[in-house]
Amino acid sequence: MTAMTTEPARRPPFLKSRALRRFVRHRLALVGLVMVVLLSTACFLGPHLLAYDELSIDLRARFAPPFSGAHIFGTDPLGRDIAARLFHAGQISMAVGFSVMIIATCFGSVIGVVSGYYGGRTSAVLMRVVDAFLSFPSVFLLLALAAFIQPGPVMIALIIASTSWMEVARIVEAEVKSLRNQDFVQAAHMLGLTGRWIMFRELLPNAIGPIIVAATLTVARAILLEAYISFLGYGIQPPLPSWGNMLNGAQQYLQSAPWLAIVPGLAITIAVTGFNFIGDGLRDAFDSRTQEH
Repeated sequence: MTAMTTEPARRPPFLKSRALRRFVRHRLALVGLVMVVLLSTACFLGPHLLAYDELSIDLRARFAPPFSGAHIFGTDPLGRDIAARLFHAGQISMAVGFSVMIIATCFGSVIGVVSGYYGGRTSAVLMRVVDAFLSFPSVFLLLALAAFIQPGPVMIALIIASTSWMEVARIVEAEVKSLRNQDFVQAAHMLGLTGRWIMFRELLPNAIGPIIVAATLTVARAILLEAYISFLGYGIQPPLPSWGNMLNGAQQYLQSAPWLAIVPGLAITIAVTGFNFIGDGLRDAFDSRTQEH
């Protein structure tokens, strides 16, 4: 009698290539990928190509319009280069977005896989905790936490992550519940593998598709929330630039210097839209019901 193995838990390579083909054929996903890559490249390489940094003040060049001399996006009320501030703010926003994605995805995945695997009282308790967090409006919870904590990129990322893990937990819990009665899980039990091994080496890898989709959408949500709380004055504080506090400072100059709001507003739109397009493409790519054409 042949020995049983848990090998079916591993996704065959052709499934990965099939998902990749679906993603490549998703036009909006490719558009989103190009948007994110171009914006990220500009944010991380752009500052090295500019003649000014984000804190350089030139009072003689106050309110310079876009494409005036060396200031490709113009200057702000203090004569600081908008492009330099935009790119530096983009580095902060991207760092916050990806940090939130990692923290929220890891924590939510652990809660979800434990709840889905054990079920019963364990699942009931963990899901009631998730429901309790979901019952609070995330924006108000963010503002309340930010008001009592010294704002900074690290603390802002932790605050946003504390309100972003619940959706991941629910997605993983539902996926694990649908997988825990599969043959490869039963084979793992018969081989005497521990619950920890089954959860994190068998079930979690097979739920990776929905997790990746949720993680991508979490980046977009985190960037938008960071801009929102910074716009309200509870996030990244000047002189450190962020897209949100750049919009805050542009409010009183909407008529006289509209580029002060247009430039960071476009950056937020490109980043959020790009990650959402990628998330939609990944959702379709990992959906087994999607038909090959």
